[in-house]
Amino acid sequence: MIRLSKVSKQYPRHGAAISDINFELRKGEFCFLTGHSGAGKSTILKLIHMAERPTEGEVRVSGYSSSNIKPAEVSMLRRKIGYVFQDFRLLQQRTAAENIAFALEVTGARPAVIRTKVGKLLSNVGLASKSEKLPSELSGGEQQRIAVARALVNDPLVVLADEPTGNLDERATQGIFELFRSINATGTAVLFATHDLELVRRHAGLRVIELDHGNIVYDSAGAIV
Repeated sequence: MIRLSKVSKQYPRHGAAISDINFELRKGEFCFLTGHSGAGKSTILKLIHMAERPTEGEVRVSGYSSSNIKPAEVSMLRRKIGYVFQDFRLLQQRTAAENIAFALEVTGARPAVIRTKVGKLLSNVGLASKSEKLPSELSGGEQQRIAVARALVNDPLVVLADEPTGNLDERATQGIFELFRSINATGTAVLFATHDLELVRRHAGLRVIELDHGNIVYDSAGAIV
């Protein structure tokens, strides 16, 4: 479903962010993407989201290629990708329900569809009772749950999570991680970028790709090119 083949990304002022990256994320797979800050985790997520294009190599996502994807196709592709950030990125003047609804409104979904889907997603992330709360009235863990729900509005094939527990305490971290595992159990692939090695160790058996200075130095699934 997602394949990076000999992918490198260089920035004019900062040099190589990643070099010769090769891996495949299969449909329904869960994978940790680990490494220190600056190792290249966020760059890989941006390339998959087609927010960036590789300097060399090819990124293929659900039949689309970074080599020839058109701007209109990028919008279509992103409806198949959920994206969760470390800093939540919620609209501060909108309620929890409105934050989730906004992601559907921009696709032109009908109001009745939006109401039904938002209600279901709020229940799925355990926040049905907080639907009218503003982000400032929610805890960090609750805000991240809303961000996860927003990422799921278009029933994505894959969810990209960029340090989604980086601003959370241990209890909230475990709750958010369990939420991602429940999402994965429904058949949605998850690429979970984190530098929290303790979290990774607690969940031995899941696939781990480790980056160091822009290179893959370990892949528990072995080399896939």
